[in-house]
Amino acid sequence: MLFENLGLTQDIARAVAEQGYSAPTPIQAQAIPAVMQGRDVMAAAQTGTGKTAGFTLPLLHRLSSGKRAGKGQVRVLVLTPTRELAAQVFENVQSYSKYLPMRHAVVFGGVKINPQISRLHGGTDMLVATPGRLLDLYSQGAVRFDQLEALVLDEADRMLDMGFIHDIKRILKILPPKRQTLLFSATFSPEIRQLAKGLVSNPLEIDVSPRNSTTATVRQKLHPVDKTRKTKLLSHLIRENNWHQALVFSRTKHGANRLVKQLEGDSIRAVAIHGNKSQNARTRALAEFKGGKVQILVATDIAARGIDIDQLPQVVNFDLPNVPEDYVHRIGRTGRAGAHGQAVSLVSADEFKQLRDIERLIGKAVPREQVEGFEPAHQVPASGNPRRGDGQKQRSGRHKRAESVRGKGHHHGDRNSRSRSGRRGNREGTPTHSGY
Repeated sequence: MLFENLGLTQDIARAVAEQGYSAPTPIQAQAIPAVMQGRDVMAAAQTGTGKTAGFTLPLLHRLSSGKRAGKGQVRVLVLTPTRELAAQVFENVQSYSKYLPMRHAVVFGGVKINPQISRLHGGTDMLVATPGRLLDLYSQGAVRFDQLEALVLDEADRMLDMGFIHDIKRILKILPPKRQTLLFSATFSPEIRQLAKGLVSNPLEIDVSPRNSTTATVRQKLHPVDKTRKTKLLSHLIRENNWHQALVFSRTKHGANRLVKQLEGDSIRAVAIHGNKSQNARTRALAEFKGGKVQILVATDIAARGIDIDQLPQVVNFDLPNVPEDYVHRIGRTGRAGAHGQAVSLVSADEFKQLRDIERLIGKAVPREQVEGFEPAHQVPASGNPRRGDGQKQRSGRHKRAESVRGKGHHHGDRNSRSRSGRRGNREGTPTHSGY
């Protein structure tokens, strides 16, 4: 099947062709016709499957034949959990609608709100937003939804993990009940299905990514190493393998900053991206990494959400994630679109439990490879014959993390902490939980 067979308008088809795409991915082939018909959709899709075009293209097609948005109105609302993902979706919207006479906008926290208010004044055909900033704009009367035709919840599972459920419920109350609703998630977990109740009506379910699977195009391996020698090993790997571009995951913000300083001390160009960085700093860091000005981008899981880099050759787990599903999300950022990539994990003795959970989740052992000169005091034990754990056990780990975060009163992503006196606290994209 080709894009031209999907019935998209000539202007959209032309823009898609200019991006170098001719054939839709599996999720696009299934979602685009359904969305164009006005159906509600629930789609399970991992990062890198082309899901963004799966909803932006058909929604732009529908918008092209309708009445333009009135003053302060929005016709399509796309909610995303992080600034980076919002910016990425908006970039796609702009590219695909370049030949259409429409107005689009993106809004998120961490930047001044007044310019966003000005952009929304004349009406917006498609608005990409993070929940907290959208509620701020609505409370100030900058945006209305009387003309809303469709709602998209992108990466709904991450929104739940980050504690956005209350913001989402508040937003749903201000939207017209008669609308098309599209829900995209990495999995159809029980939490996602609970969220979908009353949200979607007779939806088409699309599942193109088997739950917690890892792609065959990604070569996985781990290097056993003592915790105190991880940074030296990483520097060694970068030099020995001549890595020009690698995305490195750190479990914490402070750890990311520390690692960047240590790499720079070894004359390796590196930059960090996490919730404590300003939006301008995060945008600049990502641009420098994509442009080849820095070799290494050190990121936390939440900050990395929405990063979309073509042909990324290396992903490194400097720290293993506490939640095994995040391992799948991390390494899924390489080996995309049929290209081959490599995922390397540096594993110390205190991470044996996380490794065991990951191998149980993906249903296989990650190959061990010892690096000469970095032999650890304690070897990483073999996992025997890993067996994919039952779904209940996997879900409970994710659920516990979300519970522990919410229970401590932390607000992630673009949520605004509000004290009982009504004062504003932590801003969007600045997680307070040390685990990120």
